[in-house]
Amino acid sequence: MESWCVAQFGIVLGALGFVLLVIGLFPGLVGRLPNPGVGLIQLILILVGFSLLVFGALLYVKFTFYATVPSNLTQQIGSRLGLTGIVFATISGLADILGFGSSAGIAAGDVVIGQLQIAGIIGSFFLSALGVLIYTVAGDPDVN
Repeated sequence: MESWCVAQFGIVLGALGFVLLVIGLFPGLVGRLPNPGVGLIQLILILVGFSLLVFGALLYVKFTFYATVPSNLTQQIGSRLGLTGIVFATISGLADILGFGSSAGIAAGDVVIGQLQIAGIIGSFFLSALGVLIYTVAGDPDVN
């Protein structure tokens, strides 16, 4: 498969992730009535959208700038940092649902997202963005 084709797939994946992320953050855009809290489907949509956005960005950068060059150590650290941010965002976002969070709202059927969970999700988003940025600037595309 051509590298430009994979790079375009990365663009499509990132765009789909961005759309899902925006719909998860602002459900009123698609006609859903906003609730005072964040629902489980909304939270999963945010996490899936962010994951697709990061995967698409990594694919695009790899196959646009570094298609013929093997990744160096700094780029491997950057890509793993981006993927670790996705894992941390998922763990902190689904902490109450998975049973190690501090909220008792799950017994009543409500998804309660506390301030620490929100800080964990946002911090993980920045960690992933930093990983993609490190991957982008750390390579030398002219090395053969």
